[in-house]
Amino acid sequence: MELKEINQESAAIRRGDKQAFDAIFRRYYEPLCQYASGLTEGDPDEAEDLVQNAFVKLWERRDTLDIRWSVKAYLYKMVYHAGLNRIRHAQSRDKYHQFKSLPLNNDFEHPADTLPELKERLEAALRELPPQCRSVFELSRFEALKYREIADQLEISIKTVESQMGKALRLMRLRLADFLVSLVCVYAIL
Repeated sequence: MELKEINQESAAIRRGDKQAFDAIFRRYYEPLCQYASGLTEGDPDEAEDLVQNAFVKLWERRDTLDIRWSVKAYLYKMVYHAGLNRIRHAQSRDKYHQFKSLPLNNDFEHPADTLPELKERLEAALRELPPQCRSVFELSRFEALKYREIADQLEISIKTVESQMGKALRLMRLRLADFLVSLVCVYAIL
């Protein structure tokens, strides 16, 4: 094909000429399917899907086409990239399924010396809390009382309970920051 013919083909597609598109489709469909078959490990259905999608994209993007060589080369390149994307997608899907099928290790054990130290640090952090703050924290976390119940028991407002609890949590996080991961694991096991 001459360069003039190639330019006419791409210009006709850009204009939305359905007859030109039909002629290109008929000319390249079968050879593209054979080419795509190599990219899909011989799966003819997937090969046809790749080729059909390439033609759909060619038509949908006709207004913005920038074909520099030929429609044929452009289509082959589209099918090639679609085939690569299909392979990448299949590989990532396989990796995900392999990861998902791995058994979770629920037998996580903390080093024997970690739990006593954690308990000691927790008690020390609790002792450092201001008295009212500590009372609110202990009633909420250890006795599982609701804020309303804590407010009634300590004869303070719910807003005071909320602010004291927020203060207690901030201070506890600061004191126990290096044990946060262990705390989460212990809490998850319990």
